Amino acid sequence: MLASADAATVYVCVTCQHAGTTDSELRPGAILAAAATKAAEGSGVIVKPIRCLANCTRGLSAAVRCNGSWTYVFGGLDAACGPALVEGARLLASASDGIMPWRGRPQPLKRGLIARVPPINFEELE
Repeated sequence: MLASADAATVYVCVTCQHAGTTDSELRPGAILAAAATKAAEGSGVIVKPIRCLANCTRGLSAAVRCNGSWTYVFGGLDAACGPALVEGARLLASASDGIMPWRGRPQPLKRGLIARVPPINFEELE
């Protein structure tokens, strides 16, 4: 289990929905958040549902971050990607360079990468 200060966090947009989803239906983003929460049980990964990642044109979205690491934003996910998000968070937490390794990264996180955001106080090496 990860130490709490180093715990990776998965932020899942719970307002994400597919075209044609009605307001009376459970939103696919909420289903994804529940799947990620279940997959994270006992792993040390924290899952936090949030209202919007402003990535609406790219479908279900989530972000993965860890202290001192790059933050990754993913889109084009589906409700079954919860375990993939948790695995990505575990990979990021174990990366000594703060970069989620490509090798071993679940397929939904390879094809759905939207952005990689540097950590605070990051300076490019020259």
